[in-house]
Amino acid sequence: MEAQQENKFLKTALLVLVVLFISIVTFGGGFVAGRFMPSDIAGVLPVTENAPPSADQQSSTPADVQTVFVPFWEAWNLVHSQYVEQPVDDVALMQGAIRGMMDTLKIGRNYYYTPQELQDEQDALNGKDYEGIGAYVDVDGDYLTVISAIKGSPAEAAGLRPGDQFIAIDGKDVTGIPPAEVRLKVIGTAGTDVVLTVLRKGNPEPFDVTITRAKITTPLVESEMREDGIAYVRLNTFGDSADAELRAALKELLAQNPKALILDLRYNGGGYLSQGIAVASEFLPEGKVVVYEKFGTGEYEPNNSTGNGVATEIPMVVLMNEGSASASEIVAGALQDYKRATLIGTRSYGKGSVQNFNELNNGQGAVGVTIAQWYTPNKRLIEKIGLEPDIYVQITEEDLEAGRDTQLEAAVQTLLAILNGNPVPTSQPTPITTPKP
Repeated sequence: MEAQQENKFLKTALLVLVVLFISIVTFGGGFVAGRFMPSDIAGVLPVTENAPPSADQQSSTPADVQTVFVPFWEAWNLVHSQYVEQPVDDVALMQGAIRGMMDTLKIGRNYYYTPQELQDEQDALNGKDYEGIGAYVDVDGDYLTVISAIKGSPAEAAGLRPGDQFIAIDGKDVTGIPPAEVRLKVIGTAGTDVVLTVLRKGNPEPFDVTITRAKITTPLVESEMREDGIAYVRLNTFGDSADAELRAALKELLAQNPKALILDLRYNGGGYLSQGIAVASEFLPEGKVVVYEKFGTGEYEPNNSTGNGVATEIPMVVLMNEGSASASEIVAGALQDYKRATLIGTRSYGKGSVQNFNELNNGQGAVGVTIAQWYTPNKRLIEKIGLEPDIYVQITEEDLEAGRDTQLEAAVQTLLAILNGNPVPTSQPTPITTPKP
């Protein structure tokens, strides 16, 4: 009997020790997980309340999506009732919700501009002064990406190149932050510094660049009559007065009886589709397809030249490079397809999606929604491919250090060869034929 009682006692004691051990391990494991595991749910308290949509919230939501929006309003209400710092900024929540919605769309560039972002974008596009580093950027991707540096800007002086990605700003990692928000961290008051951590294709490691912000002025058009009798015109953006300013510059140049024309679209990040069509129309006869828009239905919608162009006969070449994007590619692609101009430089950026630009009510910014993709008159896709130049010329580091513009030199040589009936120069070096991924 005593042995049985002793065994029972030992079993009981052993059971207690096992339970105690499991409890300790469980608690310890929870402590370890809560303290050291990178989990979003570590330290979360039990559910304390439900926050279903209010009657007003439900009634303000269209009937056909009320069920879909229940978790949205529930999250909205929980933030307002539980967030540690109150009151919550409703405008910031609204803007974040719109930005998140646009980020879920994967085809083309879909974006949201806050009122200030909208103003900054319009100022830069239309040649107005603004303060920042002076670069056209792409917010469609994981990181803010340089399309091109504006001529004479701090970004150009710092050596930023098309394709450079900003992975940290002032030492803070921006992975996972929408590029449109990162852009706000880059612009700022003239005279202040910003440290950009740059990821560049071909460089084994990221590197830091410190840039002093400045007031940026972007003239839409620059032009001159060269001593060799060739007219030169550079178009920097396709803002709302691009065609009017280009037309005026062309008339002034043509009055001086130039032998030929160079249209420079290098580092032109694009702009309005309507301006791209209008600019191309200056060099093409009336009724020519400038660009097709291909919609989700598979339908191709042509956009034709408008006629009354002032430079439809003069021999010309177009300069482009990896910073030539969007409307620049529309113009260059049309002139190349019709053999109206020889393209010289490097492969263009490859931005060929069409956005409807919609300003929101009550001055709350704007959204751009991709509705189609652009195709050249010969139905070549631009998006993520770009345009291959007829004559490939790359400006090397040695050229930059020596102050040589070998692409411009090749443009002059090509025009002189055409005028004199001689063979045009060949590509130098061997052209790159593999499209960008």
